[in-house]
Amino acid sequence: ISFSFSLNVFLLSGGGRLDICMTSTVSLTPCTQRDCKADYHLIVCGCFKYPFKDELPTRQAQLSTLQDTEEFDVLVVGGGATGSGCALDAVTRNLKTALVERNDFSSGTSSRSTKLIHGGVRYLQKAIMKLDYEQYMMVKEALHERSNLLDIAPHLSAPLPIMLPVYKWWQLLTFKEIFLLCFYFSSTHSYRLSPFISSPLATGQHNDARMNLAIALTAARHGAAIANYTEVVHLLKNTDAGTGKEKVCGARCRDVITGNEFDIRAKCVINATGPFTDSLRKMDDGKNTNICQPSAGVHIVIPGYYSPDNMGLLDPATSDGRVIFFLPWEKMTIAGTTDTPTDITAHPIPREEDINFILNEVRNYLSPDVEVRRGDVLAAWSGIRPLVTDPNSKDTQSICRNHIVNVSDSGLVTIAGGKWTTYRSMAEETLDAAVAAHRLGGGPSKTVGLVLEGGQDWTPTLYIRLVQDYGLENEVAQHLAATYGGKAFDVAKMARVTGKRWPIVGNRLVSEFPYIESEVRYAVKEYACTAIDVIARRTRLGFLNVQAADEALPRIVDIMGKMLDWSDAKRTEELEAAKKFLYLEMGYRSRSEQLTGTTEITLDTQELCLIDRYTNRFHKFDKDSKGFITTVDVQRVLQNISVQIDENALHEILNEVDLNKNGQVELNEFLQLMSAVKKGQVSDSRLAILMKTAEESLDLRGPVTVDRSGGGV
Repeated sequence: ISFSFSLNVFLLSGGGRLDICMTSTVSLTPCTQRDCKADYHLIVCGCFKYPFKDELPTRQAQLSTLQDTEEFDVLVVGGGATGSGCALDAVTRNLKTALVERNDFSSGTSSRSTKLIHGGVRYLQKAIMKLDYEQYMMVKEALHERSNLLDIAPHLSAPLPIMLPVYKWWQLLTFKEIFLLCFYFSSTHSYRLSPFISSPLATGQHNDARMNLAIALTAARHGAAIANYTEVVHLLKNTDAGTGKEKVCGARCRDVITGNEFDIRAKCVINATGPFTDSLRKMDDGKNTNICQPSAGVHIVIPGYYSPDNMGLLDPATSDGRVIFFLPWEKMTIAGTTDTPTDITAHPIPREEDINFILNEVRNYLSPDVEVRRGDVLAAWSGIRPLVTDPNSKDTQSICRNHIVNVSDSGLVTIAGGKWTTYRSMAEETLDAAVAAHRLGGGPSKTVGLVLEGGQDWTPTLYIRLVQDYGLENEVAQHLAATYGGKAFDVAKMARVTGKRWPIVGNRLVSEFPYIESEVRYAVKEYACTAIDVIARRTRLGFLNVQAADEALPRIVDIMGKMLDWSDAKRTEELEAAKKFLYLEMGYRSRSEQLTGTTEITLDTQELCLIDRYTNRFHKFDKDSKGFITTVDVQRVLQNISVQIDENALHEILNEVDLNKNGQVELNEFLQLMSAVKKGQVSDSRLAILMKTAEESLDLRGPVTVDRSGGGV
C-alpha cells in the first residue's frame, strides 16, 4: 500500500539547544480535508520538555555558552523585569537568546517597587478629567497585564483589597474602572473593617524581586543563556556591506567576579537597562542626548500592626499631589512613596527627610490613639524610576507617559520607561520591533498565559504537603510555597535536620522570620553570587528588617563560603559589603542615627524626673560607680536574676548604644538612649528593655530577710 504523508513538526529550541521527549505516540489518520491530496496524515502526539526542566545550568555553564556560541539572534542587556521579560519573549519565539546583567537580577528598580500590580489610579483620573484617550489605553493595557500576571505566577502574586478615601462623588466612577471588585462603605463601616484607618477595592500585589527572578529563570529553562555580574564594556560594530553604515553586532563583556573579558555576537542588541538607558545609548553613539529623567521613590517598612493583614490604603489625592499608601506585605507594612528628582546611581540611599515625610503622611490616616514612631521604621529603601522623554518627539522636554521603543541608526533597540505591571507587553512590543528591524523571524509572542518558574505545580494547599512530607514548621512551609511554588520541594530536600522534636528539618536564619538555611544553598543554584543577593533578592530579609538581616549575615556567609569555596579574606569581604549595603541602601544608617544624632537629652520639663529614675537604673548595673557599664556588669546583674544571655549577643546589645564605640556604655549615652526611646525616635532597643526588665525583677525580689539569710551572724 502506498501512502503520502503530511508531517508538521514543532520544535522548542533556544540557544542552539534542543530536547525532545521520546515518549511520543504516532498514528495514521485518514484525511478528511476536501482539498488535501494526501490519503493519510501522520499524527505525532507527545510532550516537548524544557531544555533545562530538571536542573538549571550553572552560572559557569551559562558563561561558557555565551562565549562559545558563534552568534545569537538576540542579546539583551539588563536583567530587570523588562530585560528578563525580553529574554523570555525572545527565547519562546525560538530565537537564540542571551542576557547579561552587570549586577544581580532585579538589583535595581525592579526589586525596589511598591509591590503592587495595578492599573494606575493617576492615569485614569487624568483620562476622565482631561478626556485623554492615551491615558485610558494605558490603564486598559495595565489591567490586562495585571490579570495575566496573577495567572502565570499564582504563588508570587495575589489580589489585595485596597481602601481609598473618597472625597468627591465623581471619584467613585474613576476608581470603579481600575479595580477588580468595588465595594462602597461609609466612614463608620470602614472604621469597623479597619480600626487603624480613618475612611475596599482590589488590586494585585507581588514579591517583585522573586517575580523578576522567576521570569529570568523561566527564560533560562527555555534555553536562554543568562548571566548576572556580567557587564558590557563596549558595543561591537561592523560595517553593513549594503549601506556602508556601522551596525551593532554584539558586545564586549566582562565577568565582574573573575575579570575575564569576552565577546558576545548577536544579530540584535536590546538595551533594557532602566535608569542606565543613556549609558548604553552613548556607547552606541556619543552624540546621543539623555532621555532618562530619573525620579527617586522612597519606601519604608514598619511593623505589621500598622495595617490590617488583608487590606491596604492608597490615596492619590494628598496635599502635595503625591500618592501615599501603606500596605501589608510579608507580615510587615510598606508605606510610601516619594517622587523627587535624583541623580542616577547604582546604589540609591533613602534620605531622612523622605522617611519623615512618609511618616507624617501616614499619621493623617491613622486613628489618633496610634502613635507613629520614627523608631518603628525597620528598613527603608530608594528606587529610581526611569521616566523618559521620547527621542523621536519634537518636544524633548515632555516626559513620556508610558514607555518608548526606539531603534537607532546602528540597530540598537532601546526599551525604556513603563512600569512593573506592563513588563510583558513592553517586552512583546520590543521584540516585535527587533524582529522587524533585524528580520529575525521567530513568529509572534507566546508569553500570554506562559506560567513562570514555580507556578506550574503550585496549589493553595501545597504547604500542607511540605509540613507532612518533610516536618517543616507551618509558617516556614507557607513561606516556601509562596516563594518558590512547586520548586519549594527542592528547597525542602536541602533542609538539614534540626535535632529537635519539632520541626524535624529547617533551621531558621533568624527566629522571627521564616527564612531557613537551605534557602541559602538553593539561592546559589538560582545564581546568587554574593551575600547581598541572598538578603535582598533571593530572600527579602534586608527589605523587611535591617537588624535581623545583619544578625543573619554571618551564617549566610558561612553557608555560601562552603558552597562557593570562599577564602577567609573573601568571606570577610562579603560580610563587610553586605553590612555596608544594609547601612546605606536599606536605611540602617538612618535608623542608627536616631540615637547618634541625639546630641543632648531632650526630655520635657515635666519629664525631668525621669532622669533620676533612669540614672538609678543605670547605677544598679554600674555597681562600682565607674560611670559606664560593660558586658561584665550586665552579665553580673542577669546572673542575680537567673537569666543567661550569650556573651556575643550581649556585645551586640551594648554596641547598639555605644555611640563612641569604646566598648562601654556611659551614663550620658544611656540617658540619650532613654530620651530617644521616650520620644519614639528609637523603638525595640534591646538594652533599654533588658535593663528595665532586670530592674523590675530586682525590685520584686526585695531585700533578703534575716531568716532567709540563715539568721545572721
